[in-house]
Amino acid sequence: MPPVPPTQQAELRPGPDSRALAASHVADGHGAGIAAAGVGQTPAVAGETGGAAAAGTWTLGDLRVNRIGFGAMRLPQRGPAFAPGAIPGDRDQAIAVLRTAVELGVNHIDTGGFYFSSLRSANELINTALAPYPDDLVIATKVGPRRDPSGNWLAQATPAQLRGQVEENLRQLGRDCLDLVNLRLSGLDSIAGHFGALAELRDAGLIRHLGVSNARPEHLAQAQQIAPVVCVQNSYGLGHRPGQDQLLRACGEQGVAFVPFFAIAGAGREAGPSGAEPGQILAVAREHQATPAQVRLAWALQRGPHVLVIPGTSDPGHLADNIAAGALRLTPGDLTRLDAIHQDQQ
Repeated sequence: MPPVPPTQQAELRPGPDSRALAASHVADGHGAGIAAAGVGQTPAVAGETGGAAAAGTWTLGDLRVNRIGFGAMRLPQRGPAFAPGAIPGDRDQAIAVLRTAVELGVNHIDTGGFYFSSLRSANELINTALAPYPDDLVIATKVGPRRDPSGNWLAQATPAQLRGQVEENLRQLGRDCLDLVNLRLSGLDSIAGHFGALAELRDAGLIRHLGVSNARPEHLAQAQQIAPVVCVQNSYGLGHRPGQDQLLRACGEQGVAFVPFFAIAGAGREAGPSGAEPGQILAVAREHQATPAQVRLAWALQRGPHVLVIPGTSDPGHLADNIAAGALRLTPGDLTRLDAIHQDQQ
């Protein structure tokens, strides 16, 4: 795909190639196929990569963020998110991961009020770990999906119920105004009622900026008729949902951030990546002394300067690996090989 002609240019900083971590990093997709392919195992070092800033920055409305962020979905539990009977994650480790992420330059954290297990809530972990919050930290949350206190899924929130979800996020995060709220969509053709309700909360001072998630192009157009949209957050990655390429490009042309989730996991979604990596990905990883997961993140970032990635993990080593990916610069030849894999999934 040709470079996106954005209306807003990201500030890019050069950085050396990232380095791979241990081949045991399989749970988050960091080690699949590495040892067999002979990919290097040199540890990623934040000081060598410039931290999250190495990927450059983008501005969400009036909030500048580094293009490598952090997703909090995996923090409340071990294993797949939302799994019935999931074992709660280690609280101290989750708090340490969040603090380390910020120390390494992450200033964009994605969360949601429905990210919880029996004993852990992503929002409350963020509050405990990071409050009082750094001035430049942007916390993006989402509303729409609902779970009861036991974790069972309920029908999507109605427009009238969205205020309660926004207030729940405010309480859990300990904030008076949410930086960014994404309306997570499921089965809606018209989003005017839902997005209009959030626009009213924005006007009331409870929300600073709005976005849409799991959205189609017509959803973005509908939302923009009601209030400014600073981001589209959709499931997307190398070889995963290539049909999203057109929407990604359209976002860049309009100065709207495109925030792919599952950029590493792909079709594995909440369970994480599965199956062997294609040989082309392993070859590119080997040539850059990187992991396949780092190659996937770097590929997503090079889809356009408006693309922000939010890889999540509860493992400190995987966190360092993800952030180091921001310094990996794929060559035109690399991109040609990887794009061929991507288009094969059409």
